[in-house]
Amino acid sequence: MIRGGHLDLTILGGLQVDERGYLANWSIPGKLIPGMGGAMDLVTGARMVIVAMTHSANGTSKLVRRCCFPLTAERRVDLIVTELGVFRPVDGGLHLLERGCGVSVQKVQDETEATIIRDRDVPEIDITA
Repeated sequence: MIRGGHLDLTILGGLQVDERGYLANWSIPGKLIPGMGGAMDLVTGARMVIVAMTHSANGTSKLVRRCCFPLTAERRVDLIVTELGVFRPVDGGLHLLERGCGVSVQKVQDETEATIIRDRDVPEIDITA
């Protein structure tokens, strides 16, 4: 199913996503990992890849300029969702599509290492729909 390209969508967690849209989610250098699982196949085989993750870990942004952990695949993800916002990788950085409830654009920029591209007005996520 996965390798045959029959998945329309996959949603994965992430350790890091860089401003080019590349995902690292399977290995932390120096830590013993039991196996890589199927993340590589999912990222490569699905038509759309969404990463859902926390925005930072131990006070460090997980949206970075370049991943320092091993990449999951050489394919850009389509969308990144964190508690601070929703981002789409584009040439030049991560386009901030929506910001989290009660989160300012300035907070998103302050807590993100990657280059943020934004429109003049960035709407707050509407969770009532």
